[in-house]
Amino acid sequence: MEGTLWAFLPAVIAIVLALVTKQVYVSLFLGIFVGAMMYAGGNPLKAMFTLYQVMSEKVGSNTPIIVFLVVLGILVVLMQKSGGAKAYGDWASKKIKSKSGVLAATAGLGCLIFVDDYFNCLTVGSVMRPVTDKFRVSRAKLAYIIDATAAPVCIIAPISSWAAAVAGELEGDGLMVFIKTIPFNVYALLTLVMVFALCFFKFDFGKMKRNMEIAEATGDLHAGADASDEEASSGIAANPKGKVRHLVIPVLVLIACCIGGMLYTGFFYNWDTGLIDKELQSANFIEAFSNCDAGMSLAIGSTVALVIISVYYMIARVVSFKEITGSFTDGFKAMVPAILILTFAWSISGIMGAKGGYLDAQAFVEANLANSAFPQFLFPAIFFILAGAIAFSTGTSWGTFGVLVPIAVTILGGSGTMAVLTVSATLGGAVFGDHISPISDTTILASAGAQCNHVDHVNTQLPYASLVAGIAAISYVVAGLCVNLGSVLSCVIMWATALALFAIAVIVLKQLGKKKNA
Repeated sequence: MEGTLWAFLPAVIAIVLALVTKQVYVSLFLGIFVGAMMYAGGNPLKAMFTLYQVMSEKVGSNTPIIVFLVVLGILVVLMQKSGGAKAYGDWASKKIKSKSGVLAATAGLGCLIFVDDYFNCLTVGSVMRPVTDKFRVSRAKLAYIIDATAAPVCIIAPISSWAAAVAGELEGDGLMVFIKTIPFNVYALLTLVMVFALCFFKFDFGKMKRNMEIAEATGDLHAGADASDEEASSGIAANPKGKVRHLVIPVLVLIACCIGGMLYTGFFYNWDTGLIDKELQSANFIEAFSNCDAGMSLAIGSTVALVIISVYYMIARVVSFKEITGSFTDGFKAMVPAILILTFAWSISGIMGAKGGYLDAQAFVEANLANSAFPQFLFPAIFFILAGAIAFSTGTSWGTFGVLVPIAVTILGGSGTMAVLTVSATLGGAVFGDHISPISDTTILASAGAQCNHVDHVNTQLPYASLVAGIAAISYVVAGLCVNLGSVLSCVIMWATALALFAIAVIVLKQLGKKKNA
């Protein structure tokens, strides 16, 4: 069954079961086991061996990310014990006078942390969650804002772990080609437009609207959903002497250390020898970000930040050494749900062969795309839809880049307007699939950052992401038809189409909301 359409069956089983049963862990495990059984030819013992072999490979290669999550969990607990989180919440409640203001502030912070989506999800969630809770913003809405300003911001930021991943898949000066894709990335940019439109125009629809209404009326921020993933540190007593600076300074230290970690691993470090090698230094900061190891950078940066922040808290006498060491267990507990889901999500992607191997879904995609006979103007829209489907099935944007970007470059060649447009559509489609997939790591971390029921987050975000994706797909067809007019004019026409469709959608949704309320 390797290299065939059957390679996607494990993801289909896991996703359908997760949405129907609401039991994410069991659903993902069963999906992995089905994939292992397919690979083992129906032999259950060999399937179990394969299952744990894949899991060990994926956990081993992603150990730095797990370390980063645990350290971040510890830091969140420390910020709560210091009283900094409570002080910031009290200060923000006085300064921010409306729900629109707090939503916009959350989205703005999400846009500022563009270095990495993992870092974005958990940092924005831990900082803004106490404030949004005071304004009775549902956890599903908070999770949506976190998710919608994580990957979309990273995929349009030239200095980010995502830019490095994409540039590595492109020929020649990959970073310059990536920069050219930014204006054409309709899904990412329009998602950000939609986030701020929702904040300022005060409208929601679908299940998200129901969740917000319940939160406002009753104070139930989970809108009746299972809140079993509520953070383990929620009952921790805050130091009454805590100040806003006891939150702001640690967050700034964490950001600085993580960026420093990226520059270190990309600028100076030789991964072959394990030593600093001046002969292999990157030429500039942008090249350093392109060469960095994002997972290792975040692990190193967060660990250094933990040491600095611990010393700062002890000097400020808001957290004792005993409380710091006690936070290690609490921080780990808080991150167990996210780590467990990520482990399963990485494993199901591995058994499917999103990047080759095992069931080899990559080979199936490559073989079928290479023989396609679609008109060239449809390529951007086709790659957008394919990228969305693959990212949704595999739960990995980066794996989707690895499969489709080289194919797009091979078919269309060079860095012409059509090639740039198609690569951009692929990037946007991968982010869309990532957004709506229950097994996506970024979606999982957005749920963890907001402390939102994961399935509830997926269900409430789906209509929002799908609306933007539909507009993006139509816009890419228009752009493909206009590509001979030049990159600037085709981009202008594409965006005129996208914004016009978005405005119509907003007007229709608001009118439908008014009729329903009447």
